[in-house]
Amino acid sequence: MRLFFKIIVTCFLFLSSENVLSQQYPFADAIKAFKEQDKIKMPEKNAILFIGSSSFTFWKDIQDYFPGYPIINRGFGGSTLKDLIYYADDVVKPYHPRQVVIYCGENDLTEPNVDATVVFDRFKILFNLIRKHYPGVPVTYVSMKPSPSRKKFRADMEAGNAAIRYFLDQHENTSYVDVYRLMLLESGQPIPDIFKSDSLHMNAEGYKIWQKEIAPYLIK
Repeated sequence: MRLFFKIIVTCFLFLSSENVLSQQYPFADAIKAFKEQDKIKMPEKNAILFIGSSSFTFWKDIQDYFPGYPIINRGFGGSTLKDLIYYADDVVKPYHPRQVVIYCGENDLTEPNVDATVVFDRFKILFNLIRKHYPGVPVTYVSMKPSPSRKKFRADMEAGNAAIRYFLDQHENTSYVDVYRLMLLESGQPIPDIFKSDSLHMNAEGYKIWQKEIAPYLIK
């Protein structure tokens, strides 16, 4: 009876630990899907690697926007900079890119007790991880966008963008793409016609703005 009880307790603890791990580390399915894709066909080295959140995830036809530039898109879900840090060995290290382009930070601000300072600190950690793997590879950051549904976070978005821009200015082989200002009307409000009905994600018109601003920073 005592042995049976120990087995039950052990099983419970194992299942509980598995549940905690699955809650602690989201997006495991997305990362698994990337690995499965790579097993079928590993992307060629020396491509431009896009990493970040859903604004890249939903850019399914990104290659069509940048003909002549080999693109690897590893944006996943509603990821935060914290998630990119956790999965850096999975979404950066394997690909030997010629350049890394990042869009992330907007989702971080929706978390409790996260402000522009936290976003900036997380970005620096991610930047250093990229440089650890690939010291000479250029890093480009696309500014957080002024999503209408996240109006209350705009002050922190602007402060976070400014801090990251200043940081990149102090480092070689970096660039900052300011899409934020181009997504605003003269009144300072976001352009409504470039967003989907959720007022968060962009439609094709929004991606055209991104294409125009990002293209000059891509490395041939």
